[in-house]
Amino acid sequence: MKQIIEQVKRLYALEDSTFTTVSGHEGGRNQIVIVNRNENKEYVLRISALGDRSENEFLGETEFVRYLAENGAPVTDVIPSVKGKLVECMEEDGKAVFVSLFAYAKGMLLADNGYRYREGAPLSEYFYNTGKALGAIHRLSKTYTPVHPRPDYFDKYNMTYIDSLIPDEYDELKSAIAKRLDEFHKLPMDKSCYGLVHFDFSDGNYHIDMDTGVITVFDFDNCMNCWYMFDLANLWIHNEGWTRQESDLGKRLELMKQCFDFQLQGYRIETDISEEMLKKLPLFIDMVLIENIVDEFECAIREGEELDYEDIEDAAGCLINDIPFAGIGNSSENYPDA
Repeated sequence: MKQIIEQVKRLYALEDSTFTTVSGHEGGRNQIVIVNRNENKEYVLRISALGDRSENEFLGETEFVRYLAENGAPVTDVIPSVKGKLVECMEEDGKAVFVSLFAYAKGMLLADNGYRYREGAPLSEYFYNTGKALGAIHRLSKTYTPVHPRPDYFDKYNMTYIDSLIPDEYDELKSAIAKRLDEFHKLPMDKSCYGLVHFDFSDGNYHIDMDTGVITVFDFDNCMNCWYMFDLANLWIHNEGWTRQESDLGKRLELMKQCFDFQLQGYRIETDISEEMLKKLPLFIDMVLIENIVDEFECAIREGEELDYEDIEDAAGCLINDIPFAGIGNSSENYPDA
């Protein structure tokens, strides 16, 4: 790590800066370092050494982020090196290491504020602003032409890969995933509904300015070509944290809808989503559940550990037993049209 930092100092003219390593979270793919310059400017240095992604994939991500930032989306920009590169490739112990530097997002994580929104502001503002931020990203994605393309959904989410990743003891789960993939293949894939998405849009990947409520999004490490509804369904699922105090599942489902309605209001200020696609929300929620399950298996393999079935039990149960809306509510009839 020390050797990499010394190279970074030269490549980004950061000799006058301090470097503070951030403790990695479970399942994290990268090493994150906070960089502080003498003039009190902060940056985020990302060091990627897993070796499972190519330089072109990192370029595909950073070029997209640069395009979003240059066109006014609320994202943290990529800082080029002194050579003008968005991605620098280095070597450590004979392995390629990819490095990128990003601006530091103004504000803070919701978790770092005890999951309390800014004082004096209604929670509806928060939901509206998250939807608006996501809508701005999707609006620009619809006009984006990549130089270095990112993967498409089915490049990864296909039964050849699923069969190799998930052991045969989970045959019911694999059958349930195969059934959903068949349904996904029938979905339209035109520019109005399919393009580059964040693919991990959640409160761990944006900061909130607690003075203004403005949201700044970061960590496009997983971005891929997928349906815009995937990001919206991920938003829907993460609303559960705001409603779990309601023990009645039907009432909780209604609260979830209220949160999502505010998010859709913000989203539609920036771009549109068709009613036809919105009616498929339960299917896209299943798509998010599949992503979560695949990620758990991948993390277990990466860490050299046995998967703890409890980590996927709820999501797997919903897929196997055709329980909609991630188990919140007992039937799709309980969810009014979006």
